[in-house]
Amino acid sequence: MTGRLRLATLGAGYFSQFHYRAWARLPVDLVAICDLDPQRARSQLELFPDATVYEQVETMLDAERPDVLDIIGPPATHLSTIRAAALRGVNVICQKPFCGDYAAAGQAVALAKAAGTTLIVHENFRFQPWYGVAKETLASASLGEVYGATFRLRPGDGQGAHAYLDRQPYFRTMPRFMIHETGVHYVDVFRYLIGEITAVTARLRRINPAIAGEDAGIVIFEIEGNRNAVLDGNRLSDHPADNRRRTLGEMMVETEGGVLSITGDGTVLLRRHGENVLSPIPFAWQDIDFGGDCVYRTQAAALAALTGDGAVVNSGADYLTNLRIEEAIYASHREGRRVRIDEPGLDLD
Repeated sequence: MTGRLRLATLGAGYFSQFHYRAWARLPVDLVAICDLDPQRARSQLELFPDATVYEQVETMLDAERPDVLDIIGPPATHLSTIRAAALRGVNVICQKPFCGDYAAAGQAVALAKAAGTTLIVHENFRFQPWYGVAKETLASASLGEVYGATFRLRPGDGQGAHAYLDRQPYFRTMPRFMIHETGVHYVDVFRYLIGEITAVTARLRRINPAIAGEDAGIVIFEIEGNRNAVLDGNRLSDHPADNRRRTLGEMMVETEGGVLSITGDGTVLLRRHGENVLSPIPFAWQDIDFGGDCVYRTQAAALAALTGDGAVVNSGADYLTNLRIEEAIYASHREGRRVRIDEPGLDLD
């Protein structure tokens, strides 16, 4: 598929603002916006005055016949919408959490495969610029063997009876929260930076009684090549940063040649083994919208892949691995044991 693509979207909730502002900066024709609340959809017409607003996605797809549909709605809408797109030969970019669970995600992947369409998951954390710099630095020969990594998730937004009400109130009722909604990002980041995850051990907990799901916990990841990674999450605690949602926390990657650190403001620091000085690694990035403009970077990569100018990153089929690891994390917590990712008895229903 080449040339300028016709794009339609589903969803005009809180996070969609970042999608729409990013699409406005990319060479694509956004022709239609769908939302059950047409007023919310019309709020995007300032950026896309020529777009048509719809309340039903099937009606929109039949009328507009877009090349690609960006699904920005909640997980409960994903499978039925991907089915509607696949039946009409429309490619899809789908937000995460992808389809809500592994079984539904597998059905979505099968539908796209049968239709011969491309299905990309909008997993944007690996496109945050500091992780790109970390990936390039670790790939160079200068740091030698990678031992492992730790990420301390500390957004500080989960305290009190009114937690999450001001931005994403549905967080409060999710039966699976910290891992399903946020931790899966770091599953993908660890795979991107360090290697494939082979087993997990997890202990999760709920601190704030005002929400339904877990909001804290520790997950130990075993990674190919005798490496480990740790996700240490607590959404009630914070970390030093002028914008705590920029990185959501702090990372440290330990290697034979030194320690690579990512701070809460997106700075990447390198301390060589045996030294005490932390030196910043310079790189260019834009402090725009969410996570160092990672939504734009994700959509630009997807657009490049759909127009034949790059490889697909996080296809639906590839992303099933992240969801399998997520299921292993919950199984480990539930059963109080280490869980291998390739266990044939792992419950994925």
